Amino acid sequence: MYLCSTLLLSAFFVLITQTVSDPMPHPPTPAAHRYTFLSLGDSYTIGESVETKDRWSVQLAAMLRKKGIDMAPPDIIARTGWTTAELAEAIGKSGNSKKYDLVSLLTGVNNQYRGQPLDRYQTEFRELLQTAIRYAGNQPNRVIVVSIPDWGVTPFAQGRDRARIAAEIDAFNAVCLQESRKAGVKFFNITPLSRQAAVDAVHVASDGLHFSGRQYGLWAEQMLPEVMKIFRK
Repeated sequence: MYLCSTLLLSAFFVLITQTVSDPMPHPPTPAAHRYTFLSLGDSYTIGESVETKDRWSVQLAAMLRKKGIDMAPPDIIARTGWTTAELAEAIGKSGNSKKYDLVSLLTGVNNQYRGQPLDRYQTEFRELLQTAIRYAGNQPNRVIVVSIPDWGVTPFAQGRDRARIAAEIDAFNAVCLQESRKAGVKFFNITPLSRQAAVDAVHVASDGLHFSGRQYGLWAEQMLPEVMKIFRK
């Protein structure tokens, strides 16, 4: 999350963002797998406070390989705290012009956290979707969109209006779903899964704000059957 309300919260955010030293992908290595994967997003994509192997996109790629679909570990363009606009700017600066067999997009939580207007998110998300589709070789069926999880169920949100946070995230996700359908890309609603963290701490990362590898594994399991269809047509 991107924190800006109090000195205490700002200090906390500085602490957790410094744990991600290299959120941008390294220059692509020679292809060792049949299929390639690009994952775009924010802290939930980079896997703040979890090991690399526990990132949801890394777990999804590993699950695909176990099913006989030779998917490379994902290239990732993501950083904790990024809004849609900051993600778009970073993509532009990355110089990454590769085409990928699978592209994922998960973004918007920091727009919600900062109180940015929903219509701004809609415009910027729509543009990011087109970017994702271009990375997928102009094949929308190779793009997957992941809904925004509910950080309001985490210990970090204690003392905040959790119902308001949930309602706002639902509103952002409604826009996310609408734009995904218009673009012809697959939308995965993992938000109900994220709300398991309200009753079971195993789904929360060590920082008390983000989600655990266990939770990310549930996201990957939900996506797996539909993503497999992309490569078995």
